[in-house]
Amino acid sequence: MEEKSEFLGKESIKKLLFKLSTPVIIGMIVQALYNVVDTLFVGKAYGAESVQAIGGLSIAFPIQMIIMAFGIVLGTGGSSIISRALGARENEKAERTLGNVFSLSLLLSILIAVPFLLYLDLILEIFGATPGILPYASEYLEYIIAGGLFFVFGVAVQHIVRAEGNARLAMNAMLIGAGINILLDPLFIFSFGMGVKGAAIATVISQAVSSGWLLHYCLKGKGAVHFKAGNLKPNLKIIKEIGAIGLGSFVMQASSSLMMIFVYNALANHGGDVAIAVFGIVIKINSFIFLPLLGMSFGLQPIVGFNYGAKKFERIVEAVKLALIATTSFGLLGLLTIYLFTEQLLVLFSADPEYLAVGKHAVMIMLMGMPLIGLNVVTVTLFQALGQAKPSFLLSLSRQLLFLIPLVLILPKYYGLDGVWAAYPTSDLLSFMLSAFLLFRVYRTFKKHSAHAGTGTGKEMAVSGGFE
Repeated sequence: MEEKSEFLGKESIKKLLFKLSTPVIIGMIVQALYNVVDTLFVGKAYGAESVQAIGGLSIAFPIQMIIMAFGIVLGTGGSSIISRALGARENEKAERTLGNVFSLSLLLSILIAVPFLLYLDLILEIFGATPGILPYASEYLEYIIAGGLFFVFGVAVQHIVRAEGNARLAMNAMLIGAGINILLDPLFIFSFGMGVKGAAIATVISQAVSSGWLLHYCLKGKGAVHFKAGNLKPNLKIIKEIGAIGLGSFVMQASSSLMMIFVYNALANHGGDVAIAVFGIVIKINSFIFLPLLGMSFGLQPIVGFNYGAKKFERIVEAVKLALIATTSFGLLGLLTIYLFTEQLLVLFSADPEYLAVGKHAVMIMLMGMPLIGLNVVTVTLFQALGQAKPSFLLSLSRQLLFLIPLVLILPKYYGLDGVWAAYPTSDLLSFMLSAFLLFRVYRTFKKHSAHAGTGTGKEMAVSGGFE
């Protein structure tokens, strides 16, 4: 088992980060296609009602994010434990963790589905769905929620596979799912005349196939961590550690959904259905920048976790530096590309004149802070990989809850709809400053100990950014 992950502590960091991150980034870009393809086909299918239909999928998006958040908490928590266990040669712990991730995926999927299906319309109204948008959002989400197991399990196991250093397999699973979704969308939406319902069914089927691919890999014992049925039995200590470490990622995802309650209500008050539809499209365009940044961080996590377990601290410093350069550069390049092709991107979804006018203005303001986000994403991942839950939690909380929600509540009172758009780059700047402060503290600690890597344990090192 050790041999399959030993390269994490030996290969050059530059080669290793590229090797692990590239498949993840490709997979993340493909993942972004799920909602984009659904929205694109739905916009074309509804013609004059395209704004309302797109708005329905926009309102549905944060609820999908909540479902995905449970998979992310299992994946980030479980992968952090597994990568550190592999580095420390604690194989039995890694196997128990894998089994518990499987069990928790099923349990959490059921716990999510029941309340959401029972109170779906009420939840959508809380999220800001207008009477014109509500029917589309409700019809779409009924099927997405019913198939929630495939989303939770798929996301969780992708993280686990990456923790073993097998990023290519996770990418292939995403590619398979996205390819099937692209093929099935026009079939269900147009040929079968199912509209938004067809888009949802196509998405669930594609995610089920992707999850099945990952399940087959785990059951056949092809990875560094072997699946054993006896490890499905819940282990309270492991569950607590998964929850503590993954809480930061869960908060980041869930807070995005909570934040959107305030955003969509502000948009409904200051811009109506058109503003809601525009926001949903801008978020989807933005995902083609943000998700690759997240992909880079996912490639970073097993490197940090393994080398921390192996006490090779200088490799962690080098990996974080490279990840910061890459994410910042990609954020800047992505922003410039979107600015150059704003109208061409917007018109793909709808040709409504009001939608296009509002959309161009929103893109110019909302996405200004994208080059700053890489620092926050990398710093959150660093703390997760080190098993430091508190600073990871704070940073995950900061951008969405501590900064963005107050800004969304305050700025529109003075600047109307522009205040909603401006809240985003402002929160990016504040989060950047906090992340830089905490990362600098950790950097000093690792530089101090990298020359004495063999003299201390992880617990002896104050790597928590002052949160121990």
